[in-house]
Amino acid sequence: MFLILEAKSIAPGIRRFVIQAPRIARKQQPGQFVILRLYEHGERIPLTIESSDSAKGTISIVVQSVGKTTRLLNSLQAGDTILDVVGPLGKPSEIKNFGTVVVIGGGVGAAMAFPTAAALKRVGNTVISIIGARSREFVILERELSAVSDALTVTTDDGSYGEPGLVTGKLRQLLDQGTHIDLVLAVGPIPMMKAVADLTRAQRIPTIVSLNPIMIDGTGMCGGCRVLVGGKSRFACVDGPEFDAHQVDFDVLLQRNSIYRGQERESLAEFEHDPEAQIELVRTGSAEACVLAGGRS
Repeated sequence: MFLILEAKSIAPGIRRFVIQAPRIARKQQPGQFVILRLYEHGERIPLTIESSDSAKGTISIVVQSVGKTTRLLNSLQAGDTILDVVGPLGKPSEIKNFGTVVVIGGGVGAAMAFPTAAALKRVGNTVISIIGARSREFVILERELSAVSDALTVTTDDGSYGEPGLVTGKLRQLLDQGTHIDLVLAVGPIPMMKAVADLTRAQRIPTIVSLNPIMIDGTGMCGGCRVLVGGKSRFACVDGPEFDAHQVDFDVLLQRNSIYRGQERESLAEFEHDPEAQIELVRTGSAEACVLAGGRS
């Protein structure tokens, strides 16, 4: 059992959780993730670790309400528990002095990109960050990323904050201005990452994307997170989650991510029919499991 120490809304439908997980906190490196399960019959979902504190034994994750499980998770409060949190999983980000690095976070991708941006800055890179959101109220981690960036640009689709337009528009502007870029890291929606890869491919700028496909066990055994990279099958959970963007087949990735769209809609409809009952199931199940485990958290 894993105790939730803090649960705070940072944007509509987006919450940050601080979870007691000392062993994960001691081992976590930028770019890695956890797979969690809320209750015995719940699904397993991967979530990137935003930050960790080895001294306090805590990890932080940022969660956007999309389907049933993320809505259930975002209904929990400090003092509630999560049945399983497994990690850290995946290969850590490659951290070295590349030179000038552009870090791009679309939506909650900003939370996934933050720990890598901070680590790249610590080893001497010039970090230019671009984060995007639909509108001002959905902008997250602006202050945190600004603190580890030499320059930060916020873009919003509706122009309500920062610069109007998409993150790719700002990247294109940097390229058109002749800004020297040694590496691009893009994290966010698949169409955004694909668009970034298309922009940088012509300039031959090394580009990394972090993929978050469907995952079950996180060990490469189930094959659910299979991605096509350079014409070969790779598993995002053990070979990634970061890959060469110019080698990723984004069309196959989009197709595979939509395989269970029907079941996801049915599950969400079940939750929306009686959300309180679903939330109580999670809390009751977690409490029973804690008793069986001798009260450990």
